[in-house]
Amino acid sequence: MKSPDQTLKTLGVLGLLFVVLGVSVFFSFSIAFAVLLSLTVLTLAFRRPLWALGFLGLYFPLEPFLMKWISEELFVIVRFAPEVLLYLVVVVAFWNRWKIGERPRTLLDIPCLLFVIILGTSVVLNLLPLDIAVIGARQILRFILVFFAVVYLRPDRRVLRIFTIAMFAMILFQSALGIAQWIVGERLDAFLFPSEGRFLGELTLAPNAFRFWDPGSRVFGTLGRYDRLGTFLGFFLLIAVGVLYEVKHLRIRKELWLIFLLGLPALVLTYSRSGWFGFVLGFLLIAWVLKKDQRVKLAAGGFLIVVTAYVGVTGIVVNRLMDVPSQNVTERFFEAFSYTRWQGEYYGLGRLFWVVNTPLHVISSAPLFGHGPGTFGGGAVSALRNTKVYDELGLPFGVAGTEGYIDNNWLSLWGETGTLGMVFYLWMFVLLFLLSFKLWREGKDEFARAVALGFCGVMVAVALNAFLASFLEARTLAFYFWGYAGVVVVLADKEGIHL
Repeated sequence: MKSPDQTLKTLGVLGLLFVVLGVSVFFSFSIAFAVLLSLTVLTLAFRRPLWALGFLGLYFPLEPFLMKWISEELFVIVRFAPEVLLYLVVVVAFWNRWKIGERPRTLLDIPCLLFVIILGTSVVLNLLPLDIAVIGARQILRFILVFFAVVYLRPDRRVLRIFTIAMFAMILFQSALGIAQWIVGERLDAFLFPSEGRFLGELTLAPNAFRFWDPGSRVFGTLGRYDRLGTFLGFFLLIAVGVLYEVKHLRIRKELWLIFLLGLPALVLTYSRSGWFGFVLGFLLIAWVLKKDQRVKLAAGGFLIVVTAYVGVTGIVVNRLMDVPSQNVTERFFEAFSYTRWQGEYYGLGRLFWVVNTPLHVISSAPLFGHGPGTFGGGAVSALRNTKVYDELGLPFGVAGTEGYIDNNWLSLWGETGTLGMVFYLWMFVLLFLLSFKLWREGKDEFARAVALGFCGVMVAVALNAFLASFLEARTLAFYFWGYAGVVVVLADKEGIHL
């Protein structure tokens, strides 16, 4: 026999379904769906905030593919529902601590507050319109909130282990799907590739996606772009490296090796140099510098010998290589060091052009507080088509003179927030790295040491990724970076380790 509480819950669910059905009949399915989605978001945020964060972590890698099937009238609602859910989770988590008499404090409170103050000051000094200021600040700050949500919720080790295992399962799925793309080719590519761009007036909600590579040659899974899959795989492969080194009695050790067996080939097949080099640098920091693994040193030396021998035997002219749709993996690797490519990237208004000209023109014209959020180099300026700063400085509108973004998150942040903003943002990075290193060295719990070690490598990888594209704004990487930053702080607190 059901208890009164169970009966009330059942009646509540049935009543909700009846209301949604009535709205869909008398008004429209879109309104009914919006009502149902809103109620679901509110329920998750207020009743199960930790579940909400876990759901977002599993949802974001699938989102580019799932959004392909969402109609125009529902796109805006579905697109921004996860973000609204994140904001609500932060508020609920903070309030739950406050109401029991705690004053939630974190490692990043001071530098983050100072960074926000710099953003506000930049908005005022540059007299930015409110819509540009809000959208630009949102683009910079939204995923930093994941850090605060995790720290405020303080999940226990069991929950963190379960989520990490779930993300390893996601890596296995994405890797297998990527390898299947390589085998099947065009048909699977076409099925997985995102839909055309979505717009709200002049605001770009989802940019037009286009393929400039041969079908099946750069795999992307459900993430929509090969570089997003590459950086996503690189991130969790580094966490897995930390687990492999530090957790000795692991029940899923065989499955962990399967992650590398599928994940590393999939990472190679993405053709994402950002993913490749980020993973390699992070791995070398973990295995060579921190763990002093002699096997890795020998392997790195052997790799350099092989690369040198390959250039000598094949006679490949590295300086003349260019990015073409039909590149193989070897050409893709060596092309990163090609003078011809660098020259083409500069004169074609690519990334290198902005590496040179951002400090010369953009930073020098607003050195301390920058030009303000939503004005230069990032996703917000591209979505808003805000050409004001570019026009004033006589610069082309981003990459190729048309895209707005400059494929370099660090320079974008520097241009928008100025040198002071960069100082406080980098302060947050340094604090997180120092705490991760200290937790790895002094932690007693194997899982805590493993995550800390993996996150040390992740920080190096993400720092490089951000120099090659706007990955600090991408939900397929930034959500997990700031989320695991929060995990490191929570685990360090449980171990009694602080800076």
